[in-house]
Amino acid sequence: MTLIGGFVAQRTGDRRHLVLGFAAGLMLGVVAFDLLPEALHEAPGEVHGVPEALLMFAGGFLALHVIERAVAIHRGHEGEYAAHSHGHHQGHHHGRAGHQGVGLTAALALVGHSMMDGFAIGAAFQAGTTVGTVVAIAVVAHDFADGFNTYTITRLYGNDKRRALALLAADALAPVSGAAVTLAFTIPEHLLGLYLGFFSGFLLYLATSDILPEAHSPHPSRSTLLCTVAGVGFMWLVIGFAG
Repeated sequence: MTLIGGFVAQRTGDRRHLVLGFAAGLMLGVVAFDLLPEALHEAPGEVHGVPEALLMFAGGFLALHVIERAVAIHRGHEGEYAAHSHGHHQGHHHGRAGHQGVGLTAALALVGHSMMDGFAIGAAFQAGTTVGTVVAIAVVAHDFADGFNTYTITRLYGNDKRRALALLAADALAPVSGAAVTLAFTIPEHLLGLYLGFFSGFLLYLATSDILPEAHSPHPSRSTLLCTVAGVGFMWLVIGFAG
């Protein structure tokens, strides 16, 4: 499913803005309907009146924001000369190159998350066959979105197709290895909750400050907005069925 998701993302070059809009909607849906509720369930403890998982959520958002701004500031100084000589767009494009690392980090985070998905299947089967089957179906639908997002994010940050495909392959193998790990041991729930919170902030930042602006950059369109809403709705359906 991961590979199919990546393949679909690769094939839709001319409708890129719609694809990006849909991907952002999927990511928002995953964060709001799946990751955060799960994180709060796994790590319900509070620090100074705020759930730990939500502190980690804000931390994940800010961590990526700080990294991105640091890259942008660094690239901005380098790109000023390019901007003066080739017009603003060139300078902006030059700045994009520095984001390759951020694209890789994000894609690797998605690969890490896929591994956790596999882990979730394994853990659910430990709880019982029915639970395991339901979780497996949910994860398969998830992996389609994951593959889609891994490919989209990697390419979005100016990484070449080969690198995007390599990460896609890693993303496809990750759940299998994640499931294999559960045969050996179980993760403390608390840590899992904190990780999910942090990863939620990471994903939400990507969706809102990178993917959506990119989706609307050539020409803001109503159809792109509809795709984003559709992405959120699709995730709601998937998670509802998985419930």
